[in-house]
Amino acid sequence: MNRKLLTILFLIFSFGVVAQNNTLFEHATEAYNKGEYQKAIGFYEKILENKQHSPELYFNLGNSYYKLGEIGPSIYYYEKALLLKPNDIEIKNNLGYANNMRLDAIDEMPETAFTSFYKTVTNYLSFEQWAYLSVGMVFLFVLGYVVYYFLYNATQKRIAFIISASGLVIAAISVVMAYFQYKDFKHDKPAIIFSREIAITSEPNERSEKLFTLHEGTKVNVLEKLGDWQKIKIADGQTGWLPSENLKLLKNF
Repeated sequence: MNRKLLTILFLIFSFGVVAQNNTLFEHATEAYNKGEYQKAIGFYEKILENKQHSPELYFNLGNSYYKLGEIGPSIYYYEKALLLKPNDIEIKNNLGYANNMRLDAIDEMPETAFTSFYKTVTNYLSFEQWAYLSVGMVFLFVLGYVVYYFLYNATQKRIAFIISASGLVIAAISVVMAYFQYKDFKHDKPAIIFSREIAITSEPNERSEKLFTLHEGTKVNVLEKLGDWQKIKIADGQTGWLPSENLKLLKNF
């Protein structure tokens, strides 16, 4: 089978999947509006099975589970939506409502002013968005340079030069931000507790000392894995072990 035919078949398949996902999304929206939240979840999950994900899809899944009173899954999907769209106010608001229904009240460790500033800047966009911004600014730089080359008016040339230089500077900054954001993204392994209640132990076995208890919906960070156990850290700095089946990783796209 030649390459051209394979390409045509791939395009036909891709368009078919997109059309199917759009239809499923419409059915899910219709079911949600009717209050059939479990049915809506079924349609959304079929879209996930097609390897399609988006902040809108995860946000709607979070809403559906929230309506059913299932706090763990609702927080899980809101957090996934926020990973893809870090500054969406609606996602943050709904996540806040869901978090208020958690049983665990954990005080976060205080951050230095520099750490807080660093997180605010780098997390303003996802690493993919920083990368797209850098590409866009490179095009602006090239466009500004071309316009500068062909203009004769001194004022206009000055404006074109400033636009071109600004595009280059912003592109460079965006590349740096994308690098640091991606580095942090790969380093952190956030997860959500899915058990109603789970004891966190000092060692990866059920015979060891029980340090504290966590409940459904609490966000943790996975530090390491040993067999069927995972070592986690919570916002106040405490660490411990729990069986892997009790949590779900957020960055499993």
